[in-house]
Amino acid sequence: MTFNTKPTLSGRKSLSWLNIAGMLSAVLMLSACGGETSEEKSAAAAPAMPVTIAEVTTQAATYQVQYPARVRGAREVEVRAQVSGILQQRHFEEGSFVEKGQTLFQLDPEPFQLALDTATAEHDEATANQLQAQREWDRVAELFRENAVSTREYDQAQALFAAANARLARAGSALNDAQRNLRYTRVEAPISGVVKVETVSEGNLIAQGAILTELVQIDPVQVHFAIPQTDMLRYRDNTIEQRAAVENIQFISEQGAAFAIKGTLNYQAPSVDPATGRVLLRAIVNNADNNMLPGQFVRVALNLQHFEQAILVEPSAISQGAEGPQVFVVNNSNQAEAKKVTLGPVIDGKQVVLTGLQAGDKLVVNGQVALRNGVAVKITNG
Repeated sequence: MTFNTKPTLSGRKSLSWLNIAGMLSAVLMLSACGGETSEEKSAAAAPAMPVTIAEVTTQAATYQVQYPARVRGAREVEVRAQVSGILQQRHFEEGSFVEKGQTLFQLDPEPFQLALDTATAEHDEATANQLQAQREWDRVAELFRENAVSTREYDQAQALFAAANARLARAGSALNDAQRNLRYTRVEAPISGVVKVETVSEGNLIAQGAILTELVQIDPVQVHFAIPQTDMLRYRDNTIEQRAAVENIQFISEQGAAFAIKGTLNYQAPSVDPATGRVLLRAIVNNADNNMLPGQFVRVALNLQHFEQAILVEPSAISQGAEGPQVFVVNNSNQAEAKKVTLGPVIDGKQVVLTGLQAGDKLVVNGQVALRNGVAVKITNG
């Protein structure tokens, strides 16, 4: 008996439909599986990762930076001779405090007294001539109104009177100059402060303009320092309320001890120094107890920025993601969720997070190195 092994037409059609149905089922299964990314599938299949978390809180914080600075007297004045002469006496102890107007030096006044006597005599003579010229002018003017003198006599009397007035004014100016020069032989302190050593001793001939000593005002004092332009921009961008919180400036000695006194900024350079990229600042400090000395090196602790509700996190909790700095938090499904953050300054070793976190978030602080977005986590610290 022979059998026909060739498939019939109907058999071939049935086989084809079975193959097609099988292929469609395979495609549908592959499509269903394709809805999950490989990362999500691996994350779902991976065991829960143990992590340590810290609840995010807010607190007030101030960003403070220290800069090198130099103390200067509020006013530092060179005391100079305003006239030439022989230096006769010094009327102060070097290094002592002197009041404004106190006599510091005395130059020989005799030549200036003689010049003053001469100027006084010339002024008296000019005064007498002016009075005589005025009387003559008054007389001639009256006669001229009565047509008793000529126009020539009238003009002459008027010219003589004007010349007498000019001579009197010139004599008055010379008298004032002589009085001033005599007064300048007594060299006074232009400000109150500590006087330095004398530069010229008694008996020397002093030229006009020569430096005799220097005065330094030590209360208040000024502290000069410079800060990077980035820090200056941070300080400038404070609001009015924030400025009130960062106004006071602290000072630290070379030995690291803080001064009991504080200061306030009273000058800011209008531009950045192109050579250093820094901005010059100046603080004014009340120095009644002489805690600071002009020329002293100190450090300035400047409060650059104040935050009323700052989020501070450990820098180790921050990593670099594809879009920049990021952190991981644990969501309600106990999964790691990456959050992009904007960073501020570092305060006392803690990183300020400006945006990306909010109070109450469960921040991963340990175990985040191996985390990926969507990974199941197990909190190990309760």
